[in-house]
Amino acid sequence: MKKLFMLSCWAVATLSAGVQAADFPIKDKPVTIVVPFTAGGPTDRVARDLAEALRKPLGANVVVENVAGAGGTIGANKVAKAPQDGHTVLLHHIGMATSPALYRKMPYNTMDDFEYLGMVNDVPMTLIGRPTLPANNYKELASWIAQNKGTVNLGNAGLGAASHLCGLLFQSALKIDMTTVPYKGTAPAMNDLMGGQIDLLCDQTTNTTSQIEGKTVKAFAVTSLKRLSTPALKNLPTLDESGLKGFEVSIWHGLYAPKGTPADVTAKINKALKVALKDPEFNKKQQGLGAIVVNDKRSDPVEHKKFVASEIAKWGPVIQAAGVYAD
Repeated sequence: MKKLFMLSCWAVATLSAGVQAADFPIKDKPVTIVVPFTAGGPTDRVARDLAEALRKPLGANVVVENVAGAGGTIGANKVAKAPQDGHTVLLHHIGMATSPALYRKMPYNTMDDFEYLGMVNDVPMTLIGRPTLPANNYKELASWIAQNKGTVNLGNAGLGAASHLCGLLFQSALKIDMTTVPYKGTAPAMNDLMGGQIDLLCDQTTNTTSQIEGKTVKAFAVTSLKRLSTPALKNLPTLDESGLKGFEVSIWHGLYAPKGTPADVTAKINKALKVALKDPEFNKKQQGLGAIVVNDKRSDPVEHKKFVASEIAKWGPVIQAAGVYAD
């Protein structure tokens, strides 16, 4: 009797999951994109643009929920533990790959606790300096850094932030340690850079383009392997062409669902995502942010997961060598 009861429960659960998958999205139930950071930031802006582009191909209302804290791990954990029905997904950036090295205790496993849905975009970064810096191009900057070892101040927006990661990789590539100055966000770091309190900052184009246009900072290079087409940045050389061969940092974004979400549900979301990635208005908005919409195989779930695994392998040694950890 007990065995029969267990089989009956399994059959009901299987049937329920099948109906749930077939009916996705459930009528009048929105799909929520969880952003693990505060409203108004770069990832939030990407999420809100994506939500608009997803509504039509997904056939559902798509809303954004900000669940900030602990470098994105609180929001990510919320999605990892969410119902496996496709109505709660996560939009996360490079922190998905760097958190395993940054945090001693993780409430989820990056590779095992999510269904990978596809990459969304790449956001290159820019190396910028205070307006009074004596260097006027990257060659002069590299020489100035070498001559002022131990006194160069490199700002960042806090532990695990994009600017923090770029700064770590930049120091590693130069084999020169700088005095890192952490801030509580990009805005105060940028204010101090413009005011001359710190020397350098490496941050996303979404955060630096207007300052570069306004000439309130000095721009030295971009961190993509190819020059950017954005008008304000098109004349900036890459760090790769400037001598740091192979140097590349982009703050990519990807979409994730809780592990165990039915395959046909994740397939529907991925199909809608691929339509959204080709949406002209979405592309226009992303270009305005200096972001590059993914148009390669990383929009497929399997390749997306492979890419994140490669980023974990890339950033783990850099973070560990720097001895940077968060509890």
